[in-house]
Amino acid sequence: MRHRLAILVLAMTLAAGGAQAASFNCARARQADERAICANLALNDQDVRLAQLYEITQHLVAMGQRGTIQDDQIQWLQARHACGANRACLTRAYARRIDQLNQVLQHVYSQGPF
Repeated sequence: MRHRLAILVLAMTLAAGGAQAASFNCARARQADERAICANLALNDQDVRLAQLYEITQHLVAMGQRGTIQDDQIQWLQARHACGANRACLTRAYARRIDQLNQVLQHVYSQGPF
């Protein structure tokens, strides 16, 4: 029984921590930037954080601002792609975009009682 439990826990751990980043499937990663993110826990964590902030921001901003945030995200993804596998460049790109989204959220929070 203990052996089965250990196997079940191991299987669940592997499935939960598998090859899935927040914004894309690592099993399908073909670009150098995507492969670098999937191979590095810190970058993967930044990807998860950014995806969560992006989703939250999309839901909290006024409808007129969503298009701008989406356009900014597309530009950011192009800049991230230009980093290739350069981890330092990717780390800076994530830090900048996370900071931008946090600024948007701070502005939203300052506008109303949350």
